[in-house]
Amino acid sequence: MSTVLSGLDVLLQKSPRFLRDARIGVIGHQASVDSRLRHIIDLLRERKASLTAIFAPEHGLWGTAQDQIPITTQKESTSQLPIYSLYGDQRVPTQEQLAHVDVLICDLQDVGSRYYTFIWTMALALQACARHGKKFVILDRPNPIDGRTLEGPVLDLNYASFVGLYALPVRHGMTIGEIGQWINATYQIGADLEVIPLQGWKRSMEFAATGLPWVPPSPNMPTLDTALIYPGGCLIEGTNLSEGRGTTRPFEWVGAPYLSGDAVARLMNSEKLPGVHFRACYFEPTFHKFQGNLCGGVQMHITDRATIKPFFTVLSLIKRIFEEYSTSFAWRDPPYEY
Repeated sequence: MSTVLSGLDVLLQKSPRFLRDARIGVIGHQASVDSRLRHIIDLLRERKASLTAIFAPEHGLWGTAQDQIPITTQKESTSQLPIYSLYGDQRVPTQEQLAHVDVLICDLQDVGSRYYTFIWTMALALQACARHGKKFVILDRPNPIDGRTLEGPVLDLNYASFVGLYALPVRHGMTIGEIGQWINATYQIGADLEVIPLQGWKRSMEFAATGLPWVPPSPNMPTLDTALIYPGGCLIEGTNLSEGRGTTRPFEWVGAPYLSGDAVARLMNSEKLPGVHFRACYFEPTFHKFQGNLCGGVQMHITDRATIKPFFTVLSLIKRIFEEYSTSFAWRDPPYEY
């Protein structure tokens, strides 16, 4: 039984008036489930809510698209409602798409890293609701890697993009609801924003302590270990190293055909970084970088979730590979952009 109630669970308990009286749009994905793994779309339908539009972030409503793959507007299979894409030619709900929506509900499981695009989908939808006079409701969810640890630099807004629109550190320690409130207040967005809060969540909690079920919010975020490594692991995307996409351990496995796994593991373990052990490994990605090629590398095994510093850990890994394999290592060219 869960010790924490998500914003969706609280919404269902409190059943606010807008669920009965308003035309509702939903921004959701496959992890938009309650503590009994029931999806928000099914739950709203059971409540006889007037659901008029569905919006999907990166990876699509059911998480089928890989990273950076545009998704298209489709129809929901049961109701034939439009599922508008927020990761394609346009990333902001339009006035036309919101024409039959009074309240737009956002229910997205974030993973606690600035690069993860769901918080920016939320931010752009918040702006759209302010612009078009719609109420915006965020169903809050736990930050799965805890709500008190910060890591990495605060974004220089000269480099703002869809993997960072506002000045957050890499590991930000906030929930998606808190980020929405911060953006709305700090940047004077002026949205009619309501956050349905978590019940029972403490900032020190990691996701496993909540009792809530973990549903991978994107194709390469299968486990809570993945989420904890991700604030550093995502840095590998900007290099010619494989970040393990196309394997069963994305972001935990890092390698390339030019690396010796044993040598890199020895180098990294000699640094005695907290909370992590590097194991030599070899893998062959089924897609993405080095598809079908044998890669030597390391798996980062989390030995202490409380002390590991994923951003610093992977920064140290990149530094050592850069030093030891300077003729082979490269940053992605042209510059890696989202």
